[in-house]
Amino acid sequence: MSKISLTPNASGTGTLTIAAPNTSTDRTLTLPDETGTIISSTSSQVAGPAFRAYGSTLTSVPNNTWTKIIFNTKDFDTNNCFDTSNYRFTPNVAGYYQFNCRVGMGATGTGIAAIKIYKNGSQHIIGDEPLNIATYGAYPSVHGLGWANGTTDYFEVYVYQNSGSTQNCGSAQSGFNFDGFLARIS
Repeated sequence: MSKISLTPNASGTGTLTIAAPNTSTDRTLTLPDETGTIISSTSSQVAGPAFRAYGSTLTSVPNNTWTKIIFNTKDFDTNNCFDTSNYRFTPNVAGYYQFNCRVGMGATGTGIAAIKIYKNGSQHIIGDEPLNIATYGAYPSVHGLGWANGTTDYFEVYVYQNSGSTQNCGSAQSGFNFDGFLARIS
């Protein structure tokens, strides 16, 4: 026969409330046959950092030069972790973060447009877009997971292009954005 055991916290206080949902449908919680903590939730998981930023001004990207992108406007920033003056995300909760970034680039010349998410000043996640910039423009994007310590780690976006001349990265929310969110606490 199975049993349920409730153990009070260290001070011997606290309340455990199990409430039925506001529905007549039965619900079943099946726990795996494992030892240790099986289900856990913390307030930082529920309210973990999430942001979306974009540039409201153009970023000029010289030929053959990695250039930091100006993301100076926020759509949202749940934990106030994105700095619009340094264009970087410094999460305040340790864990794994999903990052996504897309940058629209000018339309002259041919070559490769590449994008990187840097962590603490070093390349961390890389993407590229080998396109004919003259015909289609370039929209390099990058997606990936990164781990942050929750105090000093920060993330920034850099782009590169070798079209033969300076290109501008656009200033529009739809094709010029950087976003991320806490995917899992470490």
